[in-house]
Amino acid sequence: MTGRPVWLLDVDGVINVARPGWGTAPRSGDAYSGGTAYRMRWAPALLERIRALHRAGGVEIRWCSTWCPDADQVERLFALPRLDRAWSEHLTGSAAAAAKLAAARRVLAQGRRLVWTDDDETPSCGPVYEELTRTGKALLIAPSPRRGLQPEHLDAIEAFISAHPPGSLGTAADDTAATDAGSRRPVIVK
Repeated sequence: MTGRPVWLLDVDGVINVARPGWGTAPRSGDAYSGGTAYRMRWAPALLERIRALHRAGGVEIRWCSTWCPDADQVERLFALPRLDRAWSEHLTGSAAAAAKLAAARRVLAQGRRLVWTDDDETPSCGPVYEELTRTGKALLIAPSPRRGLQPEHLDAIEAFISAHPPGSLGTAADDTAATDAGSRRPVIVK
């Protein structure tokens, strides 16, 4: 394996959700795209865990969202540092879906482990799921679009990242964190 795992992070339905939970009151604010204000709602504890993972350096977090060209807006609102973007163009619909899958494939083609959190595009079965998970180097999380990422999702991400600290030379057979013991495939946490 080469380098740190890459976490492809969506915004809407993953961070920005109607009922974020996490045991505390959600926060809200506006992010802007094309001169239009979009109301966002999120769990402060979720953002703290994302910031902590970024600071720890064990994972490279990349926006993989229709917000990519306006990611500075969500970074400002969520008090996140500047993160890499999977693309820079304004994409929606099927073009955005194709760009998200292409980003996931690029990460794996580079020999890196993949964490992909997306409420709509992360596959849960079928040929694309098989393709992405067959080596055990991908953790796919498809949260409820109303609830978004929850504490158990972050627990799974942290376990997956720590399975091979940066610079270690593990093999796919060694990737036991966040996997189903019977199939050795990453578990999709819903």
